[in-house]
Amino acid sequence: MTLDTGNMSSKSRDNDDNFEGQSAVKEELNRKIKEQKVVVDELSNLKKNRKVYIQQRNSNIFFLADRSQTLGSCKKELDNMKKELQDM
Repeated sequence: MTLDTGNMSSKSRDNDDNFEGQSAVKEELNRKIKEQKVVVDELSNLKKNRKVYIQQRNSNIFFLADRSQTLGSCKKELDNMKKELQDM
Protein backbone atom coordinates (compact mmCIF):
# COMPACT_ATOMS: atom_id res chain seq x y z
CA MET A 1 0.00 0.00 0.00
CA THR A 2 1.40 3.41 -0.96
CA LEU A 3 0.35 6.77 0.39
CA ASP A 4 0.94 9.75 -1.82
CA THR A 5 1.26 12.70 0.55
CA GLY A 6 2.53 14.97 -2.22
CA ASN A 7 -0.95 15.47 -3.67
CA MET A 8 -2.54 15.96 -0.27
CA SER A 9 -0.13 18.69 0.77
CA SER A 10 -0.44 20.31 -2.64
CA LYS A 11 -4.24 20.37 -2.33
CA SER A 12 -3.95 21.71 1.21
CA ARG A 13 -1.63 24.47 0.00
CA ASP A 14 -4.04 25.34 -2.82
CA ASN A 15 -6.90 25.59 -0.32
CA ASP A 16 -4.81 27.80 1.97
CA ASP A 17 -3.86 30.05 -0.95
CA ASN A 18 -7.50 30.21 -2.03
CA PHE A 19 -8.63 31.03 1.51
CA GLU A 20 -6.00 33.78 1.85
CA GLY A 21 -6.99 35.20 -1.53
CA GLN A 22 -10.66 35.17 -0.60
CA SER A 23 -9.85 36.77 2.75
CA ALA A 24 -7.93 39.54 1.00
CA VAL A 25 -10.87 40.12 -1.35
CA LYS A 26 -13.25 40.34 1.63
CA GLU A 27 -10.95 42.80 3.39
CA GLU A 28 -10.77 44.97 0.27
CA LEU A 29 -14.55 44.85 -0.13
CA ASN A 30 -15.01 45.79 3.55
CA ARG A 31 -12.67 48.75 3.04
CA LYS A 32 -14.65 49.88 -0.01
CA ILE A 33 -17.93 49.51 1.91
CA LYS A 34 -16.63 51.71 4.73
CA GLU A 35 -15.47 54.28 2.19
CA GLN A 36 -18.84 54.22 0.44
CA LYS A 37 -20.66 54.67 3.77
CA VAL A 38 -18.64 57.84 4.36
CA VAL A 39 -19.56 59.13 0.89
CA VAL A 40 -23.25 58.45 1.51
CA ASP A 41 -23.12 60.15 4.93
CA GLU A 42 -21.32 63.18 3.51
CA LEU A 43 -23.83 63.54 0.67
CA SER A 44 -26.75 63.07 3.09
CA ASN A 45 -25.51 65.87 5.34
CA LEU A 46 -24.90 68.44 2.62
CA LYS A 47 -27.03 71.55 2.59
CA LYS A 48 -29.54 71.67 -0.26
CA ASN A 49 -27.78 74.56 -2.04
CA ARG A 50 -24.35 72.87 -2.09
CA LYS A 51 -22.89 71.75 -5.41
CA VAL A 52 -21.70 68.21 -6.00
CA TYR A 53 -19.10 67.23 -8.58
CA ILE A 54 -18.39 63.77 -9.93
CA GLN A 55 -14.93 62.82 -11.15
CA GLN A 56 -14.74 61.38 -14.64
CA ARG A 57 -13.24 57.87 -14.54
CA ASN A 58 -9.53 57.65 -15.25
CA SER A 59 -9.07 61.42 -15.38
CA ASN A 60 -8.81 64.51 -13.24
CA ILE A 61 -11.91 66.12 -14.74
CA PHE A 62 -14.94 66.83 -12.52
CA PHE A 63 -18.49 67.48 -13.71
CA LEU A 64 -21.34 69.17 -11.87
CA ALA A 65 -23.90 66.58 -10.75
CA ASP A 66 -27.32 66.52 -9.13
CA ARG A 67 -26.98 65.91 -5.39
CA SER A 68 -30.04 63.68 -5.00
CA GLN A 69 -29.19 61.55 -8.05
CA THR A 70 -25.62 61.16 -6.85
CA LEU A 71 -26.81 60.20 -3.36
CA GLY A 72 -29.20 57.63 -4.84
CA SER A 73 -26.55 56.04 -7.03
CA CYS A 74 -24.07 55.95 -4.11
CA LYS A 75 -26.66 54.24 -1.89
CA LYS A 76 -27.39 51.72 -4.65
CA GLU A 77 -23.68 51.02 -5.06
CA LEU A 78 -23.34 50.55 -1.27
CA ASP A 79 -26.25 48.09 -1.27
CA ASN A 80 -24.66 46.15 -4.13
CA MET A 81 -21.34 45.94 -2.28
CA LYS A 82 -23.08 44.72 0.90
CA LYS A 83 -24.95 42.08 -1.09
CA GLU A 84 -21.72 40.96 -2.77
CA LEU A 85 -20.06 40.60 0.65
CA GLN A 86 -22.97 38.53 1.98
CA ASP A 87 -22.80 36.24 -1.06
CA MET A 88 -19.17 35.37 -0.31
